[in-house]
Amino acid sequence: MTDLDRLRNVLSRNETLVELLRRARGFDLPGWYLTAGCVAQTVWNVLTGREATHGIQDYDLFYHDAADLSWEAEDRVIRSVAAACEDLPADVEVRNEARVHLWYEAKFGTPCPPFASTEAAIDAFPAVCSCVGVRLARDGSWHFHAPHGLDDLFAMVVRPNPVLAPRAVYERKAARWSAGWPELTVLTSR
Repeated sequence: MTDLDRLRNVLSRNETLVELLRRARGFDLPGWYLTAGCVAQTVWNVLTGREATHGIQDYDLFYHDAADLSWEAEDRVIRSVAAACEDLPADVEVRNEARVHLWYEAKFGTPCPPFASTEAAIDAFPAVCSCVGVRLARDGSWHFHAPHGLDDLFAMVVRPNPVLAPRAVYERKAARWSAGWPELTVLTSR
């Protein structure tokens, strides 16, 4: 069994994640992925014998649409997805990764170059273990983006990704994750 097969099998145990993948496929968002914490935390939950949805605060649904970088366009997508998912027991956080450079510096204090794709945004997440995205193709097959591989994710290692995020962003995220999953090994350097 490959690491990607293993990941698909583990993620399949989170019924909310699987249902959101099915629905997201129908939203026709360009370059979409479910990504970040909902993926990593599902893996950690399964590895530690917890309920697959334990501690997951939100499900990140990211897409990349450079055709309209206005807040109004992104907000329309956010509202549409919220309405389509209001019956799910989860908060779905929708973000157009083509717009991140417009607000990132004001929020985190570090400039962010425009991302050319959702994959480029995933590559820049603060922790290597969370740099994983998954989506369903029209034929139902699972498609993954994992630029750093899956070793850290399955080993429950949280390691800083030096690509973009300020150190404080990584440290806050690592501290929050450690509180929910004390089995994690948190590293301070790459």
